[in-house]
Amino acid sequence: MKELFIKKVSSTKNTGLDSAKHILEQETVSNSIGIINWDNYSYKPDVSFRTGHTDDQIWLKFEVKENYIRAKETRTNGDVYKDSCVEFFVSFDEKNYYNFEFNCIGTIHLAYGENRNNRNFVNPKIVNTIKIESSLGNQPFEEKKGNFEWDLIVKIPLTVFVYSDLKTLRKRKARANFYKCGDETAKPHFLTWNPVKTEQPDFHQPDYFGLIWFE
Repeated sequence: MKELFIKKVSSTKNTGLDSAKHILEQETVSNSIGIINWDNYSYKPDVSFRTGHTDDQIWLKFEVKENYIRAKETRTNGDVYKDSCVEFFVSFDEKNYYNFEFNCIGTIHLAYGENRNNRNFVNPKIVNTIKIESSLGNQPFEEKKGNFEWDLIVKIPLTVFVYSDLKTLRKRKARANFYKCGDETAKPHFLTWNPVKTEQPDFHQPDYFGLIWFE
């Protein structure tokens, strides 16, 4: 099982997304999302992430190089996993977990529960308090083929964890995994940070989350 130390980064309440991106680049390390767990899906984009926290926010920066990009979903809590998508699943209680899913134009899907069935969606008004920006912009498009590089910066406020009683991230331990997928792209793929040992692709596997520690 992998472990990840999430550093407390320097920030102010007015730190914008551009500044957050530079702070993550300067103060945190890059982590690979590069494990192929299922041989039938061997296509492997180059994917990494950086993360930090500010006591009341989780910051994420994903960097992706891939040959097919797709961004059709624009509905909050829609089917973003069908597009070029990066994901962050996290559990604070060893039982239930949040699944944050972001397509490559910043459309967000966020739900909570114990397994992939009977998920509880977080209210879109709350989801929309997450600050997010993609280098590809925010307008939908059909699939494109080529050599593409894109990044996504995300600031998740503590207030979106509506099913948890979280006062601060400081010194907190959690379980998590980070993913890259594109279920309906020309080359479907399912990459993970921590290994997932199921027969078929399935990201909703909290038993295979790694450990994360907030400074």
